[in-house]
Amino acid sequence: MAFGGFVVWMLFFDEKDVFTQQKRASELQKLEDKIEYYQDQITETRNNIDLLDKDPMMLEKFAREKYFMKRPNEDVFIIESPK
Repeated sequence: MAFGGFVVWMLFFDEKDVFTQQKRASELQKLEDKIEYYQDQITETRNNIDLLDKDPMMLEKFAREKYFMKRPNEDVFIIESPK
């Protein structure tokens, strides 16, 4: 009887019960996935910065695509695709 009470207490009422542990493990996995995603983004951004520093054509391409910059004798048309 005491063992059954102990098991019920540990499963449902303890601060480290099974459901809380599962929830925390799930949250931990989500956080680890976010860490991996952001580390990949940092690596990609660093590679892009290196390319922009080394290649003036890439810098011009970046400025044109991201900031819609243009040369004095050009016109820029922005076409948005429907989502």
